[in-house]
Amino acid sequence: MPRPASAADVPRLHEIEVSAGEMFREIAMDPIARDAPPTSEAYLDAVARGHVWVVDDDDPTITRVPVGYLWAFAMDSALHIEQLSVAATHARRGVGRLLIDHLAEIALDDGAHALTLTTFARVPWNAPYYERIGFRVLPESEWTEGLHAVRRAEAAHGLDAWPRVCMRRDL
Repeated sequence: MPRPASAADVPRLHEIEVSAGEMFREIAMDPIARDAPPTSEAYLDAVARGHVWVVDDDDPTITRVPVGYLWAFAMDSALHIEQLSVAATHARRGVGRLLIDHLAEIALDDGAHALTLTTFARVPWNAPYYERIGFRVLPESEWTEGLHAVRRAEAAHGLDAWPRVCMRRDL
């Protein structure tokens, strides 16, 4: 079950991000694998604002060791997923789906009617995965001001070396 992240989780969030990034080497996206995760300060700020949730390892001999996290915030009357990462050791086990479904419940409780995100269009565990769980690719004509700003920041960071899309899941 997802729980709000704590400051004590921050070192593990960094480890999860690095681990998840390694999967990009398998599809010749090494620059993504090498990209530095957010700083500890950025994680701490997001945690303090209540923007990060984690799923802990389900091994009964281990307590409170996150294996996946979701970072989201309110943007343009939706909750926007800034980052969803699952440790490679726990990939393809439903951890990401659990976090997204949890966020959908939070969004509805907060009066938001959608989840949004940006992602790589052709990475199997990115846009195709999100489409399978109810997101749709937004044409640029449907991008909000917030999504335009996110895409500009991503382009400035060099992420447009690979096709990117904005996506939305109505709740």
